[in-house]
Parts: sequence; C-alpha cells; structure tokens
Amino acid sequence: MNAVKIKKPFKLVGLGGTFDHLHDGHRFLLKIGAKLGDHVAIALATEGLLKNKKYRNKIESYEVREANLRSYLKKELNMSRNSYTIIPLNDPYGIATTDPTLEAHVSSLETHQISLKINEERVKNGLSPLILVIIPIVNDLEGKKISSTEIRSMRA
Repeated sequence: MNAVKIKKPFKLVGLGGTFDHLHDGHRFLLKIGAKLGDHVAIALATEGLLKNKKYRNKIESYEVREANLRSYLKKELNMSRNSYTIIPLNDPYGIATTDPTLEAHVSSLETHQISLKINEERVKNGLSPLILVIIPIVNDLEGKKISSTEIRSMRA
C-alpha cells in the first residue's frame, strides 16, 4: 500500500528561540512547525543574543543546542535535513522581517509579542504579514510552565 502524502498548508514556516535544555515546550513548537510547513526555518539564538538571560552561565553552547535540535528533528519528527534549516539568530527577528518566501510564524503565547513586531517590520519592509500560529504554554505534571530558565535555576 502506498503512503499518501498530505499537503501541508505552507511551503515555508519560521520559528525561533534559544532551545536551551530542549524540553516539551520546545518539542511542541517544533512539532507544530513541522506539521504546518514543507520546510521549517529554525532561528537558533546565538550567544551574543543571550547576554541578559537569567542563569546565563548554565545555557548550553550553540553547538550543543543545534545538535540537540537536529537529533530531535531526525529521530522524533522523522525530518530529513532538506526539510529544515537552522539559522543563527543574532537579533530578535532574524530573517523573518526580510524573507519574502516566509509564509507563517509559530510562537508560544509567551513570545507571541515578537511575532506581532515581526509583522510590523515586514509591512514596513513592503512584505506581506505572516500568518501567526500561537501555541499554548506547555505545563509540567504539576501544572507549572516548563521553562529553560527554571531548568537552569535547578542546575545553578
């Protein structure tokens, strides 16, 4: 029996973050991006962008975070390397304000304000606004928000 390939709503979906200590909130964000786009552009925050993060000294290196992303995308989401791109993120918006081929942006309820700013900048740049997909905050079994900051605080 041949597998039926289901058409995804978008050719190119973007999302971004620190992806420090990859957790269920990150996994959910990535899973939604993968379900929505033929290709997912993942903006991964560089060390320069993370200077003011809490427990900064406990943030995994860019290389470790990138390797963890690639491993999750391959092993858990069954994504090939040609179905995603990891882009270094040196500012809050990355390519999202300048790439005319980007169609949608996935963010969490916690970070959706950045999505709104991205669309403002896109319009200023003469580009169409993105379709914004906002996912809920993912909680742990005790009902508390899963957070990289919290994970780092336990390792401090």
